[in-house]
Amino acid sequence: MTGLSVRRAGPADFAAVARLTVAAYEADGQLKGEHGYAAVLADVAVRSEHGEVLVAVDQATGAVLGSVTFVLPGTRYAELSGAGEAEFRMLAVDPAAQGRGVGAALVEACVSRATELGCSAVMICVRHGFAASAQRLYRRRGFVRVPELDWSPLAGVELLALRLELTAA
Repeated sequence: MTGLSVRRAGPADFAAVARLTVAAYEADGQLKGEHGYAAVLADVAVRSEHGEVLVAVDQATGAVLGSVTFVLPGTRYAELSGAGEAEFRMLAVDPAAQGRGVGAALVEACVSRATELGCSAVMICVRHGFAASAQRLYRRRGFVRVPELDWSPLAGVELLALRLELTAA
């Protein structure tokens, strides 16, 4: 998408990131019957203390269109990544901006950041049965299933592990 930039979120972005993240997860049906996850998604200040919250911004309007949290292994929000790997969590695109390349730009920013840090791979979890467009995006980008790392944080919530091998430049 032209006219889109990705940068690290600052405190002035946190309210917009919280709103769009919860809205995106709600629109996809991922918050039905769950208790507490919307509050985790909305707590952007804490996410920014334990990882890098990145935002995709419309350059013409300054509107925050999407966000993602980039983390390293051993940090609070890391779920799958091992030594030398990176991970991203909570990728969300404002429902009004979906289909405009925002998600792809955020994924590329995470891959670039992992490459800058010398990581060997990028990991992501996706909820089984949800986020079909995101899963297509990840597969097109080269992420592959790692079924042995699939897991379930709560009854009825099955998370699928995906991994992208990074090649040395």
